[in-house]
Amino acid sequence: MASARISSTPPVHFTFSSPAPPFLHNLSHSLANNFSCSNRRQPRTRFLSLKSQATAEKKAPLDNRMLVFVPPHPLIKHWVSVLRNEETPCPIFKNAMAELGRLLMYEASRDWLPTISGEIQSPLGPATVEFIDPREPVAVVPILRAGLVLAEHAASILPATKTYHLGISRNEETLEASVYLNKLPDKFPAGTRVFIVDPMLATGGTIMAAIDMIKDRGVANQHIKVVSAVTCPPALQKLSEKYPGLHVYAGIIDATLTDKGMIIPGLGDAGDRSYGT
Repeated sequence: MASARISSTPPVHFTFSSPAPPFLHNLSHSLANNFSCSNRRQPRTRFLSLKSQATAEKKAPLDNRMLVFVPPHPLIKHWVSVLRNEETPCPIFKNAMAELGRLLMYEASRDWLPTISGEIQSPLGPATVEFIDPREPVAVVPILRAGLVLAEHAASILPATKTYHLGISRNEETLEASVYLNKLPDKFPAGTRVFIVDPMLATGGTIMAAIDMIKDRGVANQHIKVVSAVTCPPALQKLSEKYPGLHVYAGIIDATLTDKGMIIPGLGDAGDRSYGT
């Protein structure tokens, strides 16, 4: 797996399949002054192993930078391609978004969910087993409307979760975000892990408003993961500057935005294309 590290403070770390997409070599103009990219192949399992075995002393630097993951799974590339196609009909688009969300949430939950170990009796004898700990709270926060579709399979991926809906609209002229529905609790239980699900990270205004609301309710950056179908440098730059320790999982990173804040080439308006309105 190739990796690229931005040398700004805090830096952004990308993981993607080798070779790197061509536009990533130009991200220095949007994300940092200095950009280096390594095309050496590194097995995914090795990267995850290094993360899980990090000592307390080595975790501090990692906690001070935002990480962005683009999992190199062929099914993720497939569903992104289906979503991009302007001829994809609404029902297929909606299904593709849900399937992409399933894969991204699976990847985002790797090595992050709390577990408990014990022993049970199988039909042929005792077995040592490991379960997701239902006592540790996990929350999913879809950003309406299209976030509902991307998070459709969250319950089948993440056992013992609660879903809190958050409606945020963007003014098409000013690109400012405004909240029209807030079902978040007044305070999240201590230690809650939160998945924020928003299909498009474009200007960054919507996702930053959501993160701020969740942080105000007691959740640290390191306990938040953002799941998105498509993102781009302007949003990632803002997130990296404001939320060190945040993790972002995306289907793909596109190069730029239109003057109206739409991702190019992107996939259009995810809400309109999901619901046909």
